[in-house]
Amino acid sequence: ADLRNALALLNVLDAQPLARVVRDRLRAIGARSIARGPRRSTRRHPARLTEREVEVLAQLRDGRSNADIAERLVVSPKTVDHHVSAILRKLGVHDRAAAARRATKDGEPPAET
Repeated sequence: ADLRNALALLNVLDAQPLARVVRDRLRAIGARSIARGPRRSTRRHPARLTEREVEVLAQLRDGRSNADIAERLVVSPKTVDHHVSAILRKLGVHDRAAAARRATKDGEPPAET
């Protein structure tokens, strides 16, 4: 449990070289389901948003509802709800309007229509 906690912290801190050492140690002791950390594309985004979350955020900025976003991205409204929750958490805001303002301020790319 301590190594897994350390790995989680290292992933948050983006200390990937040390995280790889801990992952290797976990594998050596037979651990399963080891977190691999954020993808490279996610690490590049300032707020650690995934590519899909960036797409959803652009749609939020344009004032679209979850149902409309779901239809445009060909996913379920529940999936969009999960993305919106993750976006709010990662941006440190409490509502869609604040996320949209943040996206506009930070210069997120416009949504494709």
